[in-house]
Amino acid sequence: MTVKLRPLEREDLHFVHQLDNNASVMRYWFEEPYEAFVELSDLYDKHIHDQSERRFVVEHNGNKVGLVELVEINHIHRRAEFQIIIDPAHQGKGFASQAARLAMEYGFSVLNLYKLYLIVDKENEKAIHIYSKLGFDIEGELIHEFFINGEYRNTIRMCIFQPQYLEKHKPASVMVKPSAQ
Repeated sequence: MTVKLRPLEREDLHFVHQLDNNASVMRYWFEEPYEAFVELSDLYDKHIHDQSERRFVVEHNGNKVGLVELVEINHIHRRAEFQIIIDPAHQGKGFASQAARLAMEYGFSVLNLYKLYLIVDKENEKAIHIYSKLGFDIEGELIHEFFINGEYRNTIRMCIFQPQYLEKHKPASVMVKPSAQ
């Protein structure tokens, strides 16, 4: 199973709009569902050249299965917030873990970030389990952080640091014998 990330393009906005209008998806993104397409299009135009965010479409066999975002990128402090959505029709197939690894590799190896962090609903045990398996550690709990569907939600903040990630995912070292001259 091969998953790839590619930059979000204008033609992907209908897919994003579909996810944005799924109340069960947006509940875990702490955002109001049912965004108008014109709002999404305007947001895309506003942020297309924004250096503080990178947005990727997750693809499997040429099909869009989700989104991965690095947002709030701070080049001075070398940190960013990690966000991911997998289309509910494609959940439970390992796409989230693969896409997250690709985004982490991009953040740590290409952008040279020191820290990636995320905010996850405390009740989203499946996501917390996946993030833990990926190497994210719990930093703390934020009480009544978001108001969703008539109630305040507690969240967990998790993070992973570049040295920790690179140690676990360092390229295989190749022993090269010096040639006799």
